[in-house]
Amino acid sequence: MPPLSARRGKGYPASMADEPPRPDPDTLLALAAKEGRGRLKVFLGAAPGVGKTFEMLSEGRSLKATGAEVLVGLLETHGRAETAAQLGALPVLPRRRIAYRGQALEEFDLDAALVLRPQVLLLDELAHSNAPGSRHPKRWQDVEELRAAGIEVWTTMNVQHLESLSEDVARIIGIRVQETVPDHVLADADAVELIDIPPAELLERLRQGKIYRPEQAARALKGFFREGNLAALRQIALRRTADRVDADVTGYMRANAIAGPWPAGDRVLALIGRDATAEDVVRQARRIADVLRAPLLALHVETASATDRFDPAPALLLAERLGAEVETTVARDVPPAVLAHARAHNVTHIVIGRGRPAGWRRLTGRTLTATLIRQAADFTLHLIPAPTSVPGRVRAEARGLPGWVGWAAVPVLVCLATGASLVADGAVPEGGLGMIYLAAVVALAAMFGPMPAAAGALLAFLVWDFLFLLPRFTFALSGIQEVMGAAIFFCVALLLAGTTGGLGRSVATARARVFGLRRLIELSRKVSAAGSAGDLVVVVAQEAAGLSGRPACVLLPLDGEPVVRAARPVDIEPDTASMAAARWAQAKGTRAGFATDALPSADWQFRPMRTAQGTVGLVGLRMSGMATPMDAEHDRALDALLDQAAIALERAQLMADQARNAARAETEALRSALLASIGHDLRTPLTSIRGALETLRLSGEALPLAARDDLLATAEEETIRLTRYLGNIVDIVRLEHGQLQPKREPVDLGDAVRTAAERMMRSSGRRIRCDIAERLPAPRLDAALIDQVLANLLDNAIKFSPAETEVVVAVRRDGPQVAITVEDQGSGIAPDMLIHIFDPFFRVRRGDQAPAGTGLGLAICRGLVHAMDGRIAADSPIRDGKGTRMTVLLPA
Repeated sequence: MPPLSARRGKGYPASMADEPPRPDPDTLLALAAKEGRGRLKVFLGAAPGVGKTFEMLSEGRSLKATGAEVLVGLLETHGRAETAAQLGALPVLPRRRIAYRGQALEEFDLDAALVLRPQVLLLDELAHSNAPGSRHPKRWQDVEELRAAGIEVWTTMNVQHLESLSEDVARIIGIRVQETVPDHVLADADAVELIDIPPAELLERLRQGKIYRPEQAARALKGFFREGNLAALRQIALRRTADRVDADVTGYMRANAIAGPWPAGDRVLALIGRDATAEDVVRQARRIADVLRAPLLALHVETASATDRFDPAPALLLAERLGAEVETTVARDVPPAVLAHARAHNVTHIVIGRGRPAGWRRLTGRTLTATLIRQAADFTLHLIPAPTSVPGRVRAEARGLPGWVGWAAVPVLVCLATGASLVADGAVPEGGLGMIYLAAVVALAAMFGPMPAAAGALLAFLVWDFLFLLPRFTFALSGIQEVMGAAIFFCVALLLAGTTGGLGRSVATARARVFGLRRLIELSRKVSAAGSAGDLVVVVAQEAAGLSGRPACVLLPLDGEPVVRAARPVDIEPDTASMAAARWAQAKGTRAGFATDALPSADWQFRPMRTAQGTVGLVGLRMSGMATPMDAEHDRALDALLDQAAIALERAQLMADQARNAARAETEALRSALLASIGHDLRTPLTSIRGALETLRLSGEALPLAARDDLLATAEEETIRLTRYLGNIVDIVRLEHGQLQPKREPVDLGDAVRTAAERMMRSSGRRIRCDIAERLPAPRLDAALIDQVLANLLDNAIKFSPAETEVVVAVRRDGPQVAITVEDQGSGIAPDMLIHIFDPFFRVRRGDQAPAGTGLGLAICRGLVHAMDGRIAADSPIRDGKGTRMTVLLPA
C-alpha cells in the first residue's frame, strides 16, 4: 500500500510500506463521494470561436440518436449560423424572464430543469454571471445543484475564466477577466475535452465573420484576437488539459492498486535528507522539472536512526517556495518508503543527494544511493554530489550543549562506573560488574547520542577487562568463558549505543512534537475564547513567544504599513531596520529578516500569516542575542501555529466585516423606511392642509360658513396629525441614542388609563371600555411617558379594527408587576409578522388601503416602556382567529 503521507508534520506507519499494493483509500473515498451525483463534462477552449458549443451540440445529437434524453438548457449562438444549425432537433428549455431595472432579462430556468430531470443537460457558458434575482449568482453554482440532483451536465468554458489564471491572463492580454470559475469545479469534472484549433485558423474564421459581426471582428483583431495572445492562451489550455489527464491517470492507478510508474507523463521527486546536499537537491530538481515541464514533489522521510547533524527544515521551506508539493513521512527504512511514495504518485524522476555515509555503510553497500540504484529500476535517478565544504547551518543538539561535552562525558561516566565496580568487587561476580559498565553506556547513548556511546562502550570494555577479568591487570583472557563473555559484553554495548541513541532522539523528537501539539490545542482553545481580533493577536503573540522561546510580536496591516498590535513582553518592539524586513515580508508573503534571503542582517525575523486571500498579518521573532536557535520540530510547530492563527484572524476580520455590513444594511433599511414614510405618510397631511388653505384663499367668501369651518377643521386636524408624526420621529431618534431619562413619580394608572381613553374617544368617536381593578398600587413612573404609551396603543388598536367594534383597555395587579392590556377585534397579525411589529417603520399592511401612520408607534412604545424598566408584548389572534392584545408589564 502507498505510504499514508500527509502535509508536513504528519506521517504514516512504516510497516505499511512493506504491505502488498492495495487501492488508495483517499481515492476510493473521492470516488464514493461522486456516487449519486450527476456527471460533469466540460468542453474547454483557449478562446471564443474555437467550436466548443458546436462540438457539444454535435455530441449531444449523436447521444440523442441512441435514444438518450438530451435537453438544451441554454444555448448562446452569438449569431453564428453554423452553431445554430448544429442544434438540429434537440429540444431547448424555455428561458426564465427576470425583471431588472425596467428590463426583462432572460436566464437559464434552473427550476424547470430540475422538474424535467433529463438524462443529459447541455448548458452553455459555465462562467456566466446570472441576473440579479436568480437563485445563484453564478451559472457554475446552478451546475452544482443540477449535479447534486443526479443530472448529467455538459457545459463549455474558455481557459481564461479559471480563477487561478486571472492574473496570468491579465498580463498576457492586458484585460482582467471579470467572470471566473473556481478551479475546483474543473478539477471535479468527470471529463474535460479540449477543443483546439491553431491561432492562424481561428483568425481566419474571425475575418470571415464566422465568430463576430464584421465591426466586432475588426475591433477584436486589434485587441484580444492577436496571434501572440491566442498562442499563449492555447499553451495554457494545453497544459491545463495535460495536468488533468495526468491527474486522471494517477487517480486510476491509485484506485486500482497499480504499481507505477506509468510513463504517461513526467513527474519529479526531490528526496530531502538530513545531509548537506538537501537544498542543492531541491534546486536541481526544480531545474529538471522546469526543463521537463513536469510537476515537482518533495519528500522527507524521518527515521529513528537519522542523524541530527543537519536540519531538513530549510530545504523543505525552499521546496515550498519553489512550488513543490511537500510531504513528510515516517518509516523504519528509507528506500521502501521512497519507492512506495514514488509509485503512488507516478513519479518518473527521483533526485537524491550522494551524501557522505559512514564507513561501514559504504563498505557494506547499504547506502541509500546504492540501495535505490539496485531497487529503483523503473525510475530515472539523478545523483547530486556532496559539497566540498560543509555549510555552516549545523543544528545544535536538542539540549543546547556543545559537541565536546558528550566526548568529555565518556571518561567521566566510565570512571564513575569503575568506582562503583571497585566498591562492589568481591560481592558481585566479574560478569555482574559488566552490567555497571553497560549502564554507563546506556546513559551516554541516551544523553549524547550513538557516537559518544560507542566510544564509551570500547573504553568500558577495556577497563572492565583490565581490572576485573582474569587474569587481572592484563588484557589477556584466561579461558573460553572469559572470551565469550567479553565478546558478548562488547557486542551488547555497541548494540545499546546504537539503539538507545536512536531511542533518545526519537523520544526527544516525540517530546518536541507533543509540545507543539499541546501548544496548538491550547491555541485553539484560546482562539475560540477570543472575542475580537484584538484579543486574538494578544493570544498569538503569547503563544508564538512561548513556542519559540524568544520575544515575539504580531503586526497587522494599516493603510498598507505593518503596525505592531501585540507583543510579548509587552514593551518589546522591532527597530527601524527590522521594520524594513517586516514591510518586505508583508509585500511578498514570505519570510524576511534574520537568517532569511531578504534583509538577513535584521535583528528580527518576520513570518507571514497567509490564507487564500493573501497575507493577513505577520509574526515577528527577535532572533539576535539568543543563545540557541529553534530546532526543526519547534519551527514546524510554529508554522502550524501561524497557519491556524491566520485562519482565525481572517475569520475574526470577516465576522467584523459582516457585523459592519449588517449594521450598515440596517441603517440603510431604516433610512429607506424613513424616506418612504416622509415621502408618503407625511405628504398626505401636508396635501390636505395645502388643499384646504388654497380653497379658503381662492373661494373663501363664496363658501358657506359650514364649509369654511369644515376646511379649517380639516387643516387643524391634519396639522395635529403631522405634529404627532414628527414627534414620533424625534422620539425614536432620542430612544436610539439613549437620550431619554424618565422623571419618576407615583402614578395612578387607573386615572391615567381613563384620561387617555376619554381623549381618544373624543377624537376618534370610537367606543373604548375600561376594565380597571381595585386597590392598584401607584408605581413610580413618568406620567408623560405612560400617557404617550397609552395614546399610541389605543390609536393603533383603533386604526386596525372595524369602526363598529370596541376597544378594551384593562389594568390589573400581576404579582410584583402591574399589567396594562389593550385589546381590539381586528383581523389580527400573522405569526411570522408578530415578532417584527415593534421594529421601527414596520407595518403589517402597506399601500393605499393601509391606515395612515409611519410605523413608529409601537417601536416608541417599546422604547418608552423599556426606559421605565418594563416589558411589552403582543398576542394575536386572541379569539376566533381575530383580535390583537398588547400587554405592558411595569414594576409595581
